Amino acid sequence: MRIHALPAQLVNQIAAGEVVERPASVVKELVENSLDAGATHIGVEIEKGGAQRIRIRDNGCGIDKDDLPLALSRHATSKIQSLQDLEQVATMGFRGEALPSISSVSRLTLISRVADADCAWRVQADGTEEVLDPQPDPHPLGTTIDVCDIFYNTPARRKFLKADKTEFAHIDTLFKRMALSRFDVAFELKHNQRDIFKFKIAQTPAEQELRLAQIFGRNFLDNAVNIDFSASGMRLHGWVGLPTFSRSQQDMQYFYVNGRLIKDRLVTHAIKQAYQDVLFHGRHPVYVLYLTLDPSLVDVNAHPQKLEVRFREGRTVHDFLFKALHRSLADVRPKTQLATESATEPAAEGASASRPPVQQVVDFQPLPASTEKPIARQSYSPRAASRQSALPLDVDAQIDAYAKLLTPTQPLAVQEPAVPTAPAQTETVPALGYAVAHLHDIYILAETANGIILVDAHAAHERVTYEKFKTQYHQGTIPSQPLLLPVQVQVSRVEADLADDEQAFFMHLGFELNRMGEEMLVVRAIPVLLIGTDIALLIKDVLADIIAHGMSQRIEQYSNDILASIACHGSVRANRHLTVPEMDALLRDMEKTERSGQCNHGRPTWVELTKKELDQLFLRGQ
Repeated sequence: MRIHALPAQLVNQIAAGEVVERPASVVKELVENSLDAGATHIGVEIEKGGAQRIRIRDNGCGIDKDDLPLALSRHATSKIQSLQDLEQVATMGFRGEALPSISSVSRLTLISRVADADCAWRVQADGTEEVLDPQPDPHPLGTTIDVCDIFYNTPARRKFLKADKTEFAHIDTLFKRMALSRFDVAFELKHNQRDIFKFKIAQTPAEQELRLAQIFGRNFLDNAVNIDFSASGMRLHGWVGLPTFSRSQQDMQYFYVNGRLIKDRLVTHAIKQAYQDVLFHGRHPVYVLYLTLDPSLVDVNAHPQKLEVRFREGRTVHDFLFKALHRSLADVRPKTQLATESATEPAAEGASASRPPVQQVVDFQPLPASTEKPIARQSYSPRAASRQSALPLDVDAQIDAYAKLLTPTQPLAVQEPAVPTAPAQTETVPALGYAVAHLHDIYILAETANGIILVDAHAAHERVTYEKFKTQYHQGTIPSQPLLLPVQVQVSRVEADLADDEQAFFMHLGFELNRMGEEMLVVRAIPVLLIGTDIALLIKDVLADIIAHGMSQRIEQYSNDILASIACHGSVRANRHLTVPEMDALLRDMEKTERSGQCNHGRPTWVELTKKELDQLFLRGQ
């Protein structure tokens, strides 16, 4: 057959195969157009999961009558004019292919009115891009797009649509994600004439948290930390869940780049690394985060549905995200982990007016039943609880090798005179209160100004010891151990070239690494802490990380795993009875220690029952 041009409708239907995956894809493209039009109110009406009808109405700037035919033709847009514009896109849409693609697989009606027009104008399209005849319409300022019978003319694709309930669930999830992208816009969602969501414009922090609570529930806010971190021309702000408020799936992970919802492997890796030291294995963090940076530093034209982006300085972005989140999580201590109650509850009789507001603890989420049982009685094996790894660790040998590098630390440092068991009336009550008893030689019972706290002594002391070890280890030059027999590592030419380029990186971590041929590396010295590991596998994994993510924290992770093992073995054990001064000393250490809310394996170290909760247990005041 001779070469020939495809009909316009077929071209648009082919494009629709990438742009319009399901009804939710239509909602995404049209809502993004409304946002680009400057709308402050967007209404979405759905019928039968979107298969029968999708109507988007906004109060944006509208489309001029003469531009309506262009709006429905492919690669026509008002958002870019040159390649330079494409390299620094600041709008949600820019390709000009959504409307013609959607119209080619549905019955589409477009009604729009600009500010200085006497009336609105209506056109109907079928993807053929034929000359359209606009008709007047009594529509207010803004645009309405009505999409009916999606895939009616492509029956093979319509067969792939799921049940109405399933398709609407995708729209519901997408709508919530888009509502969180712009707090300065009001959103409404209806399904089969029934109101689902009504979000008002949220300008103040309290209004924004209200929208979050409407979407995720109040429990999310009670267990989240608000962060705002800026450096190197980038800003990261939003909410991150406490490690104890984790999920078994990744359904509460929202990340936005310049207001655009994305899924990116580099971003996911950075966040995962930030949580690695505090999150129980098999669990996933929750977060709603917003990254703002120069549009020229991110390529949004990397995916047909604009769900993925490419960062021009990926390593810089990764480091920024990791450090911002790592620092924010480390700063969560008992005082910041508790929410102020004094503003809503009357002060207890006899309480000192000089005491700071006592705060309410987070509502820790229980782990799934399948994981709760073995954790409760396990023996804190570093291989099983600290990580899942193919690298063999001879813990005893590494403890012996590293013991000389650590300052000897007593299990619990107690200063005399002993801390009193009850505070004076004018004394400030610490966040974790004062110890009362050691229950079953496992749990510390402490009294606070607002209730009681239970602390897992071993888990808490394990975290305190671990953080001290990490500080000691990272304060000086990492000690290196020459190998009697150098280790040869067979790699690819690309990996060997990378190892040459990263000589300073490996030397800083205590490795002496040389190249011996195009595809051979030789390791002559390693960090003392990594004696007994599979060095060849470790080097290959590190190089793979650098190729994939622009950096690697694998060595630091393995070092921390070993320090965690040492801390676990050196912490107070169950059935060892602690004195009141020892317990109070541990409570004070917890208040000063980073990440003290979780042990090294991600389990919570303490929980609280407030006086209000205690009263409810005994029906007091009812």
